[in-house]
Amino acid sequence: MTSAQPTGTPTSEGTTMRAVVQDVYGEARDVLRLEQLERPSAGPGEVLVRVQAAGVDQGVWHVMAGLPYPIRLAGFGLRAPKRRVRGTNVAGVVEAVGDGVTSVRPGDEVFGSGDGSFADYVVVPEGKLALRPAGLSARQAAALPVSGTTALQAVRDHGRVQPGQRVLVLGAGGGVGSFAVQIAKAYGAEVTAATSPSKVDLVRSLGADHVLDYTREDVTAGQERYDVVLDVGGNRPLRHLRRALTPTGTLVIVGGETDGRWLGGTERLVRAMLLNPFVGQSLRSFVARENAADLAVLAGLVESGQLTPAVDCSFPLAEAAAAMEYLRAGQARGKVVLDV
Repeated sequence: MTSAQPTGTPTSEGTTMRAVVQDVYGEARDVLRLEQLERPSAGPGEVLVRVQAAGVDQGVWHVMAGLPYPIRLAGFGLRAPKRRVRGTNVAGVVEAVGDGVTSVRPGDEVFGSGDGSFADYVVVPEGKLALRPAGLSARQAAALPVSGTTALQAVRDHGRVQPGQRVLVLGAGGGVGSFAVQIAKAYGAEVTAATSPSKVDLVRSLGADHVLDYTREDVTAGQERYDVVLDVGGNRPLRHLRRALTPTGTLVIVGGETDGRWLGGTERLVRAMLLNPFVGQSLRSFVARENAADLAVLAGLVESGQLTPAVDCSFPLAEAAAAMEYLRAGQARGKVVLDV
């Protein structure tokens, strides 16, 4: 683990590159390893990016572990991962562009999401890439794509947060939560953020109006009512979340983390969907879709000073397994990043 700024200069030479790969599902220490692979090339509508930094998130862990099991049925591979190279978030420099690409050119500093970012080079669809905001480091930019887009869509599209509304963010000290707090503030909300004791100072620095230590008080006890509740990666029962809402409030469930191998927290999403037609409150969940338009919105929020990626720490590419373990331990204050 390090706090030094990444140089963005890969150590591979010629037509090969370093990449973090896996051939079987399992835990990070058992399945991830560093190999030399052939460098990819950009096809039509694609961009070859020389990676400077790559963000680590829960979605990468789910694909690595193959859990919960339905993720394998979703096209990631039944018995083994279809794609060997891990990673999704990327920040780097455009190395080459494929036919038809017009939004970026070689030498541009960019950020976005593309499969296989735990490597010296990755191919990214043009539609999932944007120019990096001025003044944003590669490490900060790599923390932004998936978690930032998820938070934006939760606040804007599903929570439909309006100026003056009272918003509760549960899990505010993690990757998505730290962005959700700032984006809700940018949309004019009064934000109450709940987090663990070690992350209270971080969340307060992000601009939350009120910060609660959930180990000391039950933030869903019903004493306070909110127009919008964003539950990020939690596992609180629906009845507890609903009692924190106004009678016509909106609950947005942004994922869920349990040890269940078959459902892995998704059972709450199903119950919310079934219950929604019969209650006055709006119970919602969604799957985020990364796209260039939303990346541009995030870049605008960064440039206006309303959004700053909170990066806890970084690991060298060769220590990707350690980075995954640190993330899963649940103590990260914001985002974890690989320096490539």
